[in-house]
Amino acid sequence: MTGRSPVEDVEALVAEARRVYRDNFGEDPCVAVCAPGRVNLIGEHTDYNEGFVLPTALHLVTVMVGSSTSGQSCSVVTIAESADEPRRVHFNLPTDSAPLTGGQPFWANYVKGVVQHYRAQPLPAFKAVIASSVPLGGGLSSSASLEVAVYTFLQQLCPDDGDKIAKALACQKAEHTHAGVPCGIMDQFISVLGKEGHALLIDCRSLEATAVPLADPGLVILITNSNVKHALTGSEYPSRRKQCEEAAAIMGKSSLRDATLQDLEDAKDRLDSVTYRRVRHVIEETERTAKAAEALKRGAYQEFGKLMVESHNSLRDLYEVSCPELDVLVTAAMEVDGVFGSRMTGGGFGGCTVSLLQSDATERTMKHIKERYSGSPTFYITTPSDGARVLSVFN
Repeated sequence: MTGRSPVEDVEALVAEARRVYRDNFGEDPCVAVCAPGRVNLIGEHTDYNEGFVLPTALHLVTVMVGSSTSGQSCSVVTIAESADEPRRVHFNLPTDSAPLTGGQPFWANYVKGVVQHYRAQPLPAFKAVIASSVPLGGGLSSSASLEVAVYTFLQQLCPDDGDKIAKALACQKAEHTHAGVPCGIMDQFISVLGKEGHALLIDCRSLEATAVPLADPGLVILITNSNVKHALTGSEYPSRRKQCEEAAAIMGKSSLRDATLQDLEDAKDRLDSVTYRRVRHVIEETERTAKAAEALKRGAYQEFGKLMVESHNSLRDLYEVSCPELDVLVTAAMEVDGVFGSRMTGGGFGGCTVSLLQSDATERTMKHIKERYSGSPTFYITTPSDGARVLSVFN
């Protein structure tokens, strides 16, 4: 947490990016944009199964400042924490005969992927600086925040048709092809389409998004970063996606969105026990998410919180993507009066938990978690924010 307001945090990021830009390029940038990270309130590992998710955009953002330049060579500097070296990269604009490919440093693959899949031409070369307040590896989608920031920056240099869903899909494709992560659409979608004061119920099959009000002044979202890092490019995420796809095929479904618990029971003898558990989580989590959105619309926060805890238990026991640190954080939060619900959020194997609580319970919740958790947690108190946007380059 910082003592500044969200607006001040973004302005500080822009100011720092401008300073680094001047140091590297000897002039001021012409364009500044930002794109938020996200926290998913409920609906985990359902997006790539065409189910429902319920994320909100965060005040934590990736900022990109820069200008177009002549020639074909692009130069990008990152000052984002934890980015691998080198922090400055050069690459040429892609052509049909020489497309951009992944490599080292890894952070640059997200930039290159978006440039490769950008939807308008002719794209000019550019020089830019990237800064971010979204924690890397925390399950708050630093990668989608970066991708959407890059795309939004490119829109200022070479405008596309403004189709926001196509924009999110292009950013998702960049992550698939250049970062090697077979992610669903949720992260890019909410980073593009986030709406202040609202969560978004996203149907990951139709890509229809329904705004769900979440602006009660007596309510806050508390994100607790375990500061245990996870890596979705490891075997765990792709293996679970493959298990889901294979199970859908065995049940004769195009995706698990079409499967019911009865379908699962009918196919039980054709599935191994691990795959059975994975599928059960996805089917129940999709149903839970739809129920949770309805509860939130009614202001039924106790009911919503109960569904959050059920989601966490399912991710722990059936999908097996939690870890001891996340379990302790959820248990500790739920011991505090005024906390409605808590769960792990993001891909798992570390990262963050998200809790919904009464605003007057915030301080005692953080104090209790610090007493119970053996690690060093980082807290973010947030409310739903807007999606990607253009900023003033001069503060």
